[in-house]
Amino acid sequence: MFWDALLDTVLDSLKLLPFLFAAYLAIEIIEDRAEEKTIAIIHRAGRLGPVLGAGLGMIPQCGFSAATSNLYAGGLITRGTLLAVFLSTSDEMLPILISGGAGAGFIAKVLGYKVLAGVIVGLLVDTLEARFGKPRHKTLHELCEQEDCRCEDGILKSALRHTGKIFAFLFAVTLLMNLAVELLGQDRLGSFILNRPVAGELLAGLIGLIPNCAASVVLTSLYLQGATSAGAMLSGLLVGSGVGLLVLLRMNKDWKDNLITLAVLYFGGVFFGSLAGALGLF
Repeated sequence: MFWDALLDTVLDSLKLLPFLFAAYLAIEIIEDRAEEKTIAIIHRAGRLGPVLGAGLGMIPQCGFSAATSNLYAGGLITRGTLLAVFLSTSDEMLPILISGGAGAGFIAKVLGYKVLAGVIVGLLVDTLEARFGKPRHKTLHELCEQEDCRCEDGILKSALRHTGKIFAFLFAVTLLMNLAVELLGQDRLGSFILNRPVAGELLAGLIGLIPNCAASVVLTSLYLQGATSAGAMLSGLLVGSGVGLLVLLRMNKDWKDNLITLAVLYFGGVFFGSLAGALGLF
């Protein structure tokens, strides 16, 4: 059991390395050379952020959600863009659907619905925060100081140092998560949402919050086996964002801000999952 969990952790963590390094290298370059100009460009294109984020999040990998969390912690993107990525991220859903024999039309509908939910929630959140919210005064310089990046050592070394720190954190937490899933068992995890017509979507959303690919595997497999509804599956898959949540909690020290993001992610995912189930879209 331990060795299986360790192997899964090593493989999952190694998949993230290129995305983490690319994100930190970009952050270091912006911080060193063009922070003000780059941020101004991003802010001018901010309204399209959720649309772009939702489209990129559809790609079946969890590294992009991790990279996006770093960008949000550094003040480079809006909460709406971050949420759009989280809601559209498919994690392990797509390969499970394909291997389970789901039709191309069904897969396209699921991916499209997740993107649509991400765009709607992202645009709505950005619009409301622009009108009524307080501006986030986060800068890359603050993130750099927080992580003690020692930028005088050079961009490459600083990016590698950032990557090493967050990689070690993710490895440790992911290993604990994998061990917990092994001990609990995927069947028992999935049984929480079986035969619960009203609470199923809420419980599936809670499973989706588990920052581990096991959540998307369990939810998708249960649906393919006919053991849960499409609404419950979608609720969990919309909420699920892989290790993106772990990176967000690690890098963004504003816990109130993190709780707001988690709340919108959870209730937004459950709402759109329940809506799809109620309308019989799948």
